[in-house]
Amino acid sequence: MKFGLDRLLQDPALRAPLIGQRVALLAHPASLTRELNHSLDALAALPELRITAAFGPQHGLRGDKQDNMVESPDFLDPVLGIPVFSLYGTVRRPTDAMMDSFDVLLVDLQDLGCRIYTFITTLRYLLEAAAAHGKAVWVLDRPNPAGRPVEGLSLQPGWESFVGAGPMPMRHGMTMGELGHWFIDTLGLQLDYQVVTMEDWQPESAPGFGWPLNERSWINPSPNAPNLSMARAYAGTVMLEGTTWSEGRGTTRPLELFGAPDLDARRLIADMRATAPQWLQGCVLRECWFEPTFHKHAGQLCNGVQIHVEDPQHYGHDSFKPWRLQALAFRALRMQAPQYPLWRDFAYEYENDRLAIDLINGGPGLREWVDDPAASPDVLDELACLDEMAWEAERAPFLLY
Repeated sequence: MKFGLDRLLQDPALRAPLIGQRVALLAHPASLTRELNHSLDALAALPELRITAAFGPQHGLRGDKQDNMVESPDFLDPVLGIPVFSLYGTVRRPTDAMMDSFDVLLVDLQDLGCRIYTFITTLRYLLEAAAAHGKAVWVLDRPNPAGRPVEGLSLQPGWESFVGAGPMPMRHGMTMGELGHWFIDTLGLQLDYQVVTMEDWQPESAPGFGWPLNERSWINPSPNAPNLSMARAYAGTVMLEGTTWSEGRGTTRPLELFGAPDLDARRLIADMRATAPQWLQGCVLRECWFEPTFHKHAGQLCNGVQIHVEDPQHYGHDSFKPWRLQALAFRALRMQAPQYPLWRDFAYEYENDRLAIDLINGGPGLREWVDDPAASPDVLDELACLDEMAWEAERAPFLLY
């Protein structure tokens, strides 16, 4: 198959409208060609294109920041001599001066298919700025490695944030190019928007179910996104950022496992199976031990759970529900220890007044369910199913594949 970047590089007719234009690029470490060349280098090598600026999202254009919520500075590219503007530094929305540096913005970002992943919020902010400044935006489309499944509660009005770009469930099941069309329609934007589509993307096909497994190399789109297993689990494990449990940052398997020094993982798994076994399908849960080298519980031995979704004999693409699985883990803990200090109260993605777990979920619904001893799994399931069905209908007109 071919990604949007590869098609643009290989087809002169596709890039003909860019001739004579000032072109900028929004990219990150996974913005690579099939030959593993960075898109900025590959596009700058085309003699007919005039690259005048580049933009980096969270973690930077080339991937300079290893931990979460660490800002990147602006800088001058030492080879091309063009400005590289950070959209995760002193600003998260592009300034007027940044927008004046180009006529057409190419967006080449590998997404993970989860609402909280900040690259889609950056896309929204740039689309809004492009509409205000009369600029064109082209998305060079890439796969959604989590595939088409939809899961989770939708973001509620008033809960928009840098980790909540719009009213969609946690797992949205769309590509960046498709999301761009949805943002434009939902926000009522007027701009020149194009998607350089992928060729032969098959999100329902095994074994990748969204990612072209055995065809393309996996490159971390952010430092703690090391593999396809993480991408599959992320719509659930990202909620750990709003808790006192470790999400595995500081280990080699971040966001595939969770734990804490005072957790009884074996008991937790047993209680999860006893409470809602239907939410544990499509994967294998394994008790494990780990000691983070940085971040939460650094240097402490943690008892935890690893979510295994890599074995084709155990992974069920349509039955795996990472958001429900992680919610069930929180609920099992509450049943064991009602007063356990689970929810982490700290400044999260530039927000100080609302709990991180609520920002992550786009409202308090998930936390309230976990903390309500009378609420059954069916209560959360019914709420989520309504949002999931509504989203599947809403996204349908914007699907390109």
